[in-house]
Amino acid sequence: MIECTSIYGNKVRISKSKLILRPSAYAVIVNDGKALLIRSRHGGKYYLPGGGVDTGERIAVALKREVKEETGIEIDVVCFAHFQEDFFYYDPLDEGYHGLLFYYICKPRTFHLLDDREVDDEDAEKPRWIDIEGLYAQDFQNHGEVILGFLQSQSVCG
Repeated sequence: MIECTSIYGNKVRISKSKLILRPSAYAVIVNDGKALLIRSRHGGKYYLPGGGVDTGERIAVALKREVKEETGIEIDVVCFAHFQEDFFYYDPLDEGYHGLLFYYICKPRTFHLLDDREVDDEDAEKPRWIDIEGLYAQDFQNHGEVILGFLQSQSVCG
């Protein structure tokens, strides 16, 4: 049995054989002291735009697709920032994931965000530019300290 963290923050134990291997990419996008974040419909907390990489899809292509679906903006991928392994349980679908999370620093090419009803994602809602100074690790769905570190850092890409 593998212990996973659910979308609601609970610990859930599931059989190793039921885990789905899921590589995913997330965009750290900062502009003028604000971070582009989205909210989880189910968990209610922030997370970075991004999501699953399909088999045969390049990570940068997947990241640009996911950001466009969830926020409506176009991005340039600047550099790789961090890798994180995760065991996650998605309660609404009763699925457990062995997540391979790739974080990238990105620059926005466009700035007009989707209207809330236009977001093309099962769990993402309310894309917003949020003041970084008002954010705390506990405001994030998961890995808040790591994400907040990216958002506050000026030298992640070297």
